[in-house]
Amino acid sequence: MNAKQKIRHILDIIAEMFPDAHCELNHSNPFELTIAVLLSAQCTDETVNKVTASLFQKYKQPEDYLGVPLEELEQDIRRIGLFRTKASNIQKLCRILIDKYDGEVPASHEGLTELPGVGRKTANVVMSNAFDVPAIAVDTHVDRVSKRLGIAKLDDNVLEVEKKLMKLVPQEEWTVTHHRLIFFGRYHCKAQNPQCPVCPLLDLCKEGKQRMKAGNKTKNKAELKIAGRG
Repeated sequence: MNAKQKIRHILDIIAEMFPDAHCELNHSNPFELTIAVLLSAQCTDETVNKVTASLFQKYKQPEDYLGVPLEELEQDIRRIGLFRTKASNIQKLCRILIDKYDGEVPASHEGLTELPGVGRKTANVVMSNAFDVPAIAVDTHVDRVSKRLGIAKLDDNVLEVEKKLMKLVPQEEWTVTHHRLIFFGRYHCKAQNPQCPVCPLLDLCKEGKQRMKAGNKTKNKAELKIAGRG
């Protein structure tokens, strides 16, 4: 199959596997989503949701984050990795929102990436989930799955992976594909112990085939060893 047929096959399979894939970061508005995604860098969504459950009760708007000492905010997000840097970025971000955007999160990719702690991935997540603008955010799951399935090359950087996905995936499917690739990588094609034996996309995955081949060799050796002892 050609590249278009291949991506269509992948999209259809992951749609069957994860029809309800969605953003798992709890939020109720663009501002909360921006804070949650900023906190999620090098941290699981599960941990972020535990922290924001109380954080979003205490801090409702940018002014609230600036109304406490930095040390207090650090303590409030202490369970999050890199909490000191993230606390500092949150306060800087909130100052910019107040001074430049009347306290509102900008609804543009350019405006978002100007904010401290907000990179391209975070901006894509906010644009697609908060403002319904089609986007594909390449996190570790999307990057891993794209390379395992041969959508991108192993040495491609995240921007190159994003561009290849944007070229191959129909624009109206960018956002849902982003969510489904994350679910596929988080719950099926994991970094460690991926579910290769039951993967419907194994035929497209060189790494998976190698894992299965290596596993079968180990199994055969073990069986021969047991038989020899008998």
